Amino acid sequence: MMRKSLAGFLALGLVLGLVFGLAACGGKTGESGGSSSASESAGASESGGSEAEKAKAEEPQKTVRIDWARDNSGNAFLELALAKGWLKEEGIEITEKPFDASNDATTALLAGDIDIFSNYGTSGPLQTIASGENLQIIGGYMATGCVPIITRTDNPEEWKGVESLVGKTVASDASNYAIAGPLLEKGYDPKTDVKWVHYPNYSDMTAAVIKGEADYAVVGSSRNFEVSQQPKLKVAAYLSDLMPWYSCCRMVVTDKYLKENRDAMKKVIKVLLRAQAYYEASDANKEECKKILGKRMNVTEDYLNSYMNNEHFRISVDPLKHEVERGWDILGKTGFLSEGWENINVDDHIQTELYKEALDEAEKDYGSENPEFYKKMQDFYTEHNA
Repeated sequence: MMRKSLAGFLALGLVLGLVFGLAACGGKTGESGGSSSASESAGASESGGSEAEKAKAEEPQKTVRIDWARDNSGNAFLELALAKGWLKEEGIEITEKPFDASNDATTALLAGDIDIFSNYGTSGPLQTIASGENLQIIGGYMATGCVPIITRTDNPEEWKGVESLVGKTVASDASNYAIAGPLLEKGYDPKTDVKWVHYPNYSDMTAAVIKGEADYAVVGSSRNFEVSQQPKLKVAAYLSDLMPWYSCCRMVVTDKYLKENRDAMKKVIKVLLRAQAYYEASDANKEECKKILGKRMNVTEDYLNSYMNNEHFRISVDPLKHEVERGWDILGKTGFLSEGWENINVDDHIQTELYKEALDEAEKDYGSENPEFYKKMQDFYTEHNA
């Protein structure tokens, strides 16, 4: 049952929350040699604009160069947009930089070594915001990752829900709010009613379960293939069984970068929505997207199928404001946000207005490609953000 929160865990929780993010800067601008797009030139001619407007339309388009952190599960929408040339059409050039751990990606973001990340959880960014850093959530990628809770195949206990973790040794962290929230709702203290053990990476966590050092482990979406190939391991449940639409991975930039590159970020969101619409249009499109992603990441189709074909793998560009707010409250109540967190309005760090502008523009420009998708996304936005 509920016990007194241990303040000593706060600093440890901030660091570990970044490492185990749910799985999970100035603008660089240069002139490109290309001319403005055909649609822009046509629009200027049809409108019969002034000579100044026509001259402006004929100016070379500036290329915004963006450094994007990439983890080992990839971003299907980003890779599809790159392969189709849609970002290039908008004057966006992406360079992907690999980072395995969310704390490394966050450090790089704050230092300006990268401009954006989209695959490193929600807890870590929220804890960073609570510590005083001005980060902005501008969208998302995994709404719910295919994040498995694994155990040994010879575990005789039947999985009954989050209460199955009570009294057990679990390789994860109490700041995982998709677990902590359901535990709180059932009257347990997430910090003390579960024995949490910490390991530096997912490989060590799975090894701990195999060796019997941990009863359960919560590992990343990208580990599903490894688990499926290990006869001593099985999936007991997924995080989205415990908390539907919990907000797995958010798309995050610094406030400074957003202020300097707002239009570019809107274009990025708009193109990613176009990619999501294409991805969801047919099974053939999804297979095409997986092939693109597999080639970019140099992984097998079986590796991608192990999580991308799973019903728990739900990807969406939507920022999921309500779910982020819920995560913020759970982290605060369990003592995993810095002192004074309650004085911060987390909504000031969720760019729903920017996202809605991009959604409306994407629907206007690309709606004919998949009309039903954009209607669904408008309704989804209202449900999860309004």
